[in-house]
Amino acid sequence: MSPQVIPQALDRLIRDLTKLPGIGKKTASRLALNILRSPVAEARELATALNELHSSIQLCSCCFTFSESDPCTICGDHRRDASLVCVVEQPGDLLAIEKAGNYHGHYHILHGVLSPMDGIGPQEIKVRELEARVNSGTIKEIFIATSSTVPGEATASYLIDRLQDKAILLTRLACGIPMGMDIKYADKHTLARAIETRCKTT
Repeated sequence: MSPQVIPQALDRLIRDLTKLPGIGKKTASRLALNILRSPVAEARELATALNELHSSIQLCSCCFTFSESDPCTICGDHRRDASLVCVVEQPGDLLAIEKAGNYHGHYHILHGVLSPMDGIGPQEIKVRELEARVNSGTIKEIFIATSSTVPGEATASYLIDRLQDKAILLTRLACGIPMGMDIKYADKHTLARAIETRCKTT
């Protein structure tokens, strides 16, 4: 049996890092070695941050974004327009729209998109919760900002079908976002233009 070339602790860290999206073994090895070469205090600080992540962060009971408070800072901000709700797939999409700087409403995070091939239906994402918010009677406009991917478009179409009979305005992201592009990777100027030119759905 060949000897263990990589120390077990380092090998375990490499294997754990490869579980992250977009991180292959080569990148994981580089990151692990970088952590190992860092001062002990920095490594412990990273470990503490990871350890406290799940205990410190929860889902906002209103919009379902990740937050250290409930409601989150956006839902709790009375200067924002609570009658306008932007529906996005993931918390990362919320951050992208916030960076654009010209949206001042609230949000609703679906935490996924419809993907029957992967077993993801309406029950697996926050559709019922969105309908409950609409039925509360406080919302005037639902701004659907799912990505222009096939699952994103399918999810948007499903939401429009479910909400089109409600007494609200339904809008979508307009020009500026290329087909097939995930909105979290759009630059802020492109995203700002798409927000400004959103149009009513048919």
